[in-house]
Amino acid sequence: MKIISLNDVQRTDSPIYYRRFYSGVLSVEIMDKTVKRKIDFKIEHMPTGKKHISVTFEQPVDYPLVPLMKKLKLYLDELDTSGQLPV
Repeated sequence: MKIISLNDVQRTDSPIYYRRFYSGVLSVEIMDKTVKRKIDFKIEHMPTGKKHISVTFEQPVDYPLVPLMKKLKLYLDELDTSGQLPV
């Protein structure tokens, strides 16, 4: 399983400044085939200084969800840290 890209990322406005809501199309390579799924995710900054990332898929994925979510959360954290997500 390999995350290829996250395209069409859009930010949804939120009145709470420490929560950011996004949606986009995730491209993942699973068993030599590319799968695209629409996702919604939230990045929340906790009072302790850590980030909490939660992801929901609009369609099911034919792959174990725990390893996929772990890799996806790391990928989203890297995108956020490097400033590649919309402001």
